[in-house]
Amino acid sequence: MKKVKDEMRDEYKRADFVTLERGKFHKEVAKGTSVVLLDPVIAKAFPTSEAVNAALRGLLTLTEETARITGRSGRPPRTRAPV
Repeated sequence: MKKVKDEMRDEYKRADFVTLERGKFHKEVAKGTSVVLLDPVIAKAFPTSEAVNAALRGLLTLTEETARITGRSGRPPRTRAPV
């Protein structure tokens, strides 16, 4: 059996992995929630999960309202006259 060389990408540092906790999000995942990683700029703007959820709910509401406004009418499409 070939021995695997311990390689990590340059952008990863071992010090980043010292404080990791095994199974940290197990309960949330088991409940069916999603765990996502936010970009640092986004995480700074939305520091809590409640803030992220509120912003996303607002976005969903806005898209639903916009879809109703721009939805097609019940009229059949006009046909072009033959050329």
